[in-house]
Amino acid sequence: MERLLDFSQPVDVGLLEQVVKALNTSLDAQVRQQANQTLMAFKENPNAWQTTATVLDSSKDGMTKFFALQVLEDAIQFRWMALPADQREGIRNYVVKMIIELTSTDGYSNDKDLKLFVNKLNLILVHILKQEWPHNWPNFIPEIVGSSKTSEVLCENNMKILKLLSEEVFDFSKEEMTTDKVKKMKNQLNSEFRQIFELCQLVLAESTRPSLVIVTLQTLLRFLAWIPLGYIFETPLVEQLMTKFLPDVQFRNDTLACLTEIASVRDPNYDPVFNNMFVGVMQMLQRQLPPSTDIPREYETASDRECLFIRGLSLFFSSFFLNHLDICERQENTQNTITAMFYLVSISMVDEKEIFKICLEVWNKFAKDLYESDRRSGGSNGMAFMGSAQGSSRKTMYATVLTRVRSVMISRMAKPEEVLIVEGDDGNIERETTKDTDAIAQYKTMRDTLVYLTHLDYEDTENIMLSKLGLQCDQTLNEFSWNNLNTLCWAIGSISGAMNEEDEKRFLVIVIKDLLMLCEMKRGKDNKAVVASNIMYVVGQYPRFLRAHWKFLKTVVRKLFEFMHELHPGVQDMACDTFLKISQKCRDQFVVLQAAEKLPFIDELLEEIQQITRDLQRHQRQTFYEAVGYMVRDQSNEEVRNALLERLMQPSTEQWKKIMQLGSQNNQALTNVETIRELADILRTNVRVCSAMGYSFRPHLMGLYLDMLHVYKFYSGKISESVVSAGDVAIQHQHIKVMRVVKTETIRLIETFVSGANSNADLANNFVPPLIEPVLGDYLQSVPQARNAEVLQLFVVIINKLGSDAAAAMNGKMVSLILSPVFVPTLEMITQNYTEYPEHRIAFYKLLKALNQHCFERLFDVPSDTQKNIIDAIVWAFKHTERNICETGLEICLRMLENVASAPDNFSQNFYQQYFLSLLQEVLVVLTDRLHVSGFTMHCHILKHMFGVVQSGRVHVPLGQQQGGTDNQNFLKQHVCQMIAGAFPNVATKHVEEFVVGLFDPNKDLATFKTHVRDFLIRLKEFSSDDVVNQLYRQEKEEEQRRKEEEVLRQRAAIPGMLTQQEKDEMADL
Repeated sequence: MERLLDFSQPVDVGLLEQVVKALNTSLDAQVRQQANQTLMAFKENPNAWQTTATVLDSSKDGMTKFFALQVLEDAIQFRWMALPADQREGIRNYVVKMIIELTSTDGYSNDKDLKLFVNKLNLILVHILKQEWPHNWPNFIPEIVGSSKTSEVLCENNMKILKLLSEEVFDFSKEEMTTDKVKKMKNQLNSEFRQIFELCQLVLAESTRPSLVIVTLQTLLRFLAWIPLGYIFETPLVEQLMTKFLPDVQFRNDTLACLTEIASVRDPNYDPVFNNMFVGVMQMLQRQLPPSTDIPREYETASDRECLFIRGLSLFFSSFFLNHLDICERQENTQNTITAMFYLVSISMVDEKEIFKICLEVWNKFAKDLYESDRRSGGSNGMAFMGSAQGSSRKTMYATVLTRVRSVMISRMAKPEEVLIVEGDDGNIERETTKDTDAIAQYKTMRDTLVYLTHLDYEDTENIMLSKLGLQCDQTLNEFSWNNLNTLCWAIGSISGAMNEEDEKRFLVIVIKDLLMLCEMKRGKDNKAVVASNIMYVVGQYPRFLRAHWKFLKTVVRKLFEFMHELHPGVQDMACDTFLKISQKCRDQFVVLQAAEKLPFIDELLEEIQQITRDLQRHQRQTFYEAVGYMVRDQSNEEVRNALLERLMQPSTEQWKKIMQLGSQNNQALTNVETIRELADILRTNVRVCSAMGYSFRPHLMGLYLDMLHVYKFYSGKISESVVSAGDVAIQHQHIKVMRVVKTETIRLIETFVSGANSNADLANNFVPPLIEPVLGDYLQSVPQARNAEVLQLFVVIINKLGSDAAAAMNGKMVSLILSPVFVPTLEMITQNYTEYPEHRIAFYKLLKALNQHCFERLFDVPSDTQKNIIDAIVWAFKHTERNICETGLEICLRMLENVASAPDNFSQNFYQQYFLSLLQEVLVVLTDRLHVSGFTMHCHILKHMFGVVQSGRVHVPLGQQQGGTDNQNFLKQHVCQMIAGAFPNVATKHVEEFVVGLFDPNKDLATFKTHVRDFLIRLKEFSSDDVVNQLYRQEKEEEQRRKEEEVLRQRAAIPGMLTQQEKDEMADL
């Protein structure tokens, strides 16, 4: 194989064929690996592209030919501008010549392999165009249009090239070319489009070759998104599509796609065209697909072409209704519009997820618009994009449609996230093991839609739901099914808050009574599990109703206690989860004395807690205790609250004390595996209750705190002894694993308490000092495999909680007491490679970030060698390939530089002199490295700051050791130019100098600065192997998405029943 890599000799085509064949067909993994290495080395050679013509002319193997094209493609994408002009022209002419020759071959039209090969050549030609057109190939458009008129076969392939060119320039250009290059290509394509359009018109008017007409329609579809509107609306194009091609079954789908794209345009000047288009489509549709057609049933046996037609119809109606409903609502179009919506309702029932998603989007936006227009119905019009009739009259016009849409939403409601009981592939009911994210997203959209529809006519929604529920409960009709009951109850739960309280009360009383009756009626564990699941879901969605009706609340909670004894998979989990949700929403109701009750419910519950939880597994019992914790927290009387807390924790406290007493008599008792597991279980229960109670958990925690730390230290010693005697393998022994669980849960309990604490002084004086020796001392002395990453995370939480008080804590010594045991040991663990100890690595940099943010002076109040270690650690972080670590490192670096800039001169100037140039170099390295492209925005923040402090004169000391009399600004320009030129020798010197000068421009805001840097990086891509630059726009996309989400959240908050609990929490944070 070495002979293949000797480019001083002609390429051995036969040997190349053997290597390609070995890669694709050999059963020997070693042979495939060797073949792959050889081919990669071949491809990476700068001269490899020169073998392409020989291989294509001589080889008979299709895979080898494709490999040769890949070699040529790489040269065009990454080395094109480094090639001499005559070679570039030669490649261009060769590719064009091959395309023309191959498409002129007899039998080309029926040769699939040859067509595939030509498609690859088409793509290569487009890559050349991206480099050469228009500046070096100004006649390309006239040439391709002219050649298309010589042969229908060549014309068909040229259409594919034009389609690819349109996609590259208008769809994918942002990540592939500089902003200026894209602009020039778009302008050129626009200026010469008349020739292309005339060619399309010629084909559509005169060609009798179906395949050419189809590819022309597909190419035209790509153009419709960007061409000037005159080509669409001021030519016979739309009329031609409607009358000639839409009625023809073989062209119908592509024509409908074009009409769908046209319908997405909004321009009142062309409303007559849109009107005629809508009427024409409806006339064709009623001839080819009568309104009485049972579309869901017909779809089941339809051909692929017919199925695509139904999908195309959903897209057309979606586009037209969302953009031109005002035209549809004209009086002369009313009947057509209602008929069209009935079509869409019928299509919505097709058992195809993608089609339903399209329809769902229409119904969601349509219902939202009707709701908003109805809310403003006092003479004001609907939204501009949908309709102009008054709200109430529009609602009346669509009444029958809306009834059908409600029925569709109810019968097809997606499963909510809270429901844990599902029907398995074998038809049995089981506990869900993985979350269906698509179903969760679809549920949210369907929920919103049904809330709007309920606001429009709650009586109709209620009648449909109660009618369907009646069918489920009527044993004589035999209508009961798991799916029907599930979708109905999920729909009922989804409209919580959408009715006023009186209507909701009347509705829910019927629903809950019927469901409880159904639960009693049904026989069989699976049936009961399904009904129980739906009862729990429904009641969990109506906390307002439960809070206002104590008897129902108590009945529901008692029913949940019954379900906690049901051993069917998933029922107990859902019962505990629902109990937790109700406790969070209605907790105040359980701690007050209700009318006709002798005691607050919390007292009854605590009396029966052992009985209620006896059949629960450990994790379920912990959820139960957390739920009760929320109730206890809501008791405003501190003395009563503390008493309730002790009663709640009494069983675990007694067990804890018993174990501690045994340990005090004989500490070996603590090494029993079952005893260790009991301690872990007790601690987990405490963690869950503490998470519910927050700082109110303090009295109970203080009773355990010192014992916990003693147990922590004892197990630390035992683990160390085992490692000394048995080596590192001891970490894997079962009893050691369980001891480590106890240590981890101890840390989690303290962390949970600290997170909810509201007294920094209490934390700093009473909780932090006892931690230092047993926890940090153990961390220092343990072998790396035995160190708990949770220890680092605990001190991250402590530092962030204390905030500005952290620097002064423990007489100003806390920072050094934390850093000394963890900094060097952890750094040694995580810098051996990029993969080991990922949890420690993440927690370590979070700790460094917290210290840098809140205790900067203390962090750098260390010897110079330790300072250098800190800087090196930050550089190591932002050079990491794990995105979250890399971005944390960049955040630390930026905050550190900002802190330095505001520090006294005696510190800042010394820092700049020692670390500025090395930091700048490391940032530039990761900026130009495709593995770190996700940090692009932070790279720009850091560079803007660093060049800004130099440009503004805030750096007084010389940055370079041999700077001489040159000022810092000019020295840095020269230094950076040399660095970049050395790293990228193929980049023109003027481009490097322009880039560096732009970095110093104080008038650039961050957005402009990022564009400047981004364009330079894309320019680098043309000369390097970097083919992943698409993330350079990630920050802008995320920011835009965040703004949109916040605005949507505010709009949803104004609609009763629309916000979920999670969204209410997010709203509170805004």
